[in-house]
Amino acid sequence: MEKAYRLHKLTSAIFNEMDELKKQVEQRGVQVINLGVGSPDQPPAPHIIESMHRALDRLDNYDYPLAGKIELRQALARWYLRRFEVELDPVSEVLVLMGSQDGLAHIALAFVNPGDIVLVPDPGYPIYYASILLAEGDIYPMPLLARNEFLPDLKAIPEDIARRAKLMWINYPNNPVAAVADENFFARVVEFAREFNILVCHDVAYSELAFDGYKPVSFLATPGAKDVGIEFYSLSKTYNMAGCRIGFAVGNPKVLSALNQVKSNIDYGVFKVIQEAGIAALEGPQECVRQNADTYQRRRDVLVHGLAELGWYVPSPGASMFLWAPLPPGYKKSAREFALELLNRTGVLVIPGTAFGEQGEGYVRIALVKDEDTLREAVKRISEFLCTH
Repeated sequence: MEKAYRLHKLTSAIFNEMDELKKQVEQRGVQVINLGVGSPDQPPAPHIIESMHRALDRLDNYDYPLAGKIELRQALARWYLRRFEVELDPVSEVLVLMGSQDGLAHIALAFVNPGDIVLVPDPGYPIYYASILLAEGDIYPMPLLARNEFLPDLKAIPEDIARRAKLMWINYPNNPVAAVADENFFARVVEFAREFNILVCHDVAYSELAFDGYKPVSFLATPGAKDVGIEFYSLSKTYNMAGCRIGFAVGNPKVLSALNQVKSNIDYGVFKVIQEAGIAALEGPQECVRQNADTYQRRRDVLVHGLAELGWYVPSPGASMFLWAPLPPGYKKSAREFALELLNRTGVLVIPGTAFGEQGEGYVRIALVKDEDTLREAVKRISEFLCTH
């Protein structure tokens, strides 16, 4: 049986290669320090878990969930108002998702026809690319470069491309490059989208993993943003609920209606027990959110300072759960070769930047998903590796 041709365009070659080498290293008896996948290693707060325990005993939570509970959508609307000063209609401007990835993967099916152009950040989170390929659209990469503070240069997009573009992806705080954006950038995006009639999709999954007093802003807080776009938010990183699979798309009602039309033909919604947990997370004590961010900030500092002592200077991000690290000084090989050598010789797993696009060459992404002692051990192993180069 031959696979559909669209699958041939999808690739996870680098991730598969890293995973295969990881298994080989473990077979040698080496304990791998996996700083590759950005999956939270901490549990949800006790009040969130307790809400699920209670919800499991409610027999009315076992039918088809369909559209998200109105109580959950109201909770998210109140949270957005408190956090971002953005008003949302819980009925028409909030859509419950099976994790934000659910929406990221399916929005293109609602708006992109074969041959339509989509503006995608490079480097960028892989689902942005995959969603467009599955919809048979054409990708136009927007380079994210250090000299531009890893923001796309909208003026560099040719006018004929912009006029043909159907959709644009943006993501701040960013994965993988750990950059942030401000109101001025979002205002330029709104103006650009209005001029060329482009749907903007902003992924704000890392908004609460911010450091040193910095508070990321919502794209929807920008005047006119709801006219041109939507935003995807997830409880995975904020509340350590990654396995629960619950997130939201919010913003333009017509866009959300189209996305919901796609989803209603694919799934029956989020298990109501998980929706109860979402309500508890959004409406309950928020000290866990600050503690979570503080944990990642300490981990960031352990790695950034530890690597600096080795002569490997890595920018200290203002938000996200990643470091976007230029290859160490003097290292002449590719990002892929560096990541493979590092894993093979030390058992420290990082992801080569080229897993996220061509502009990722010369970088590796390091996830802050281990405790501080383990990260210090990673720095020690990296030190021994760098001494031989």
